[in-house]
Amino acid sequence: MTRREWLGRSWLGVSMAWRCRAADPAGEVLDLVSDAAASLSAGNAAGFLSAFDKSMPGYAKLRENVTALAALGDVKSIVEPVEDAGDDRRREVQFQWTLEILAGSAARATSRREQVVKCVVEKRGGKWRITKLEPVEFFAPPTGTSR
Repeated sequence: MTRREWLGRSWLGVSMAWRCRAADPAGEVLDLVSDAAASLSAGNAAGFLSAFDKSMPGYAKLRENVTALAALGDVKSIVEPVEDAGDDRRREVQFQWTLEILAGSAARATSRREQVVKCVVEKRGGKWRITKLEPVEFFAPPTGTSR
């Protein structure tokens, strides 16, 4: 096999894998939520919030909570899928979400939270967006923290 044939076959495999992944709504939703969690870990509240529909009930409170949480600077956000049901337009998903928060002044207190977070994710304008999230309070900063 020539190099050109090998490269052609390699690109074909990548192309076919991409098509399979693109046709996988569960994988697309997992990517959306995983990217949001990674943004939160990076202290990027705007990146986290970009996964959400701004008309979602509780969005303003979520924005307030996540902005304050990200301002702490040291947040580790991890998601693991628990349940996923739906179709290529709407999915109801649950994630075991873990937040590790380093906050406080000199003591640098650690706070760890784990909870099943429930989401409804819908395709809007060709993109998946989280349209419902429970509980929004999970993303509140720890009480009594300052930076």
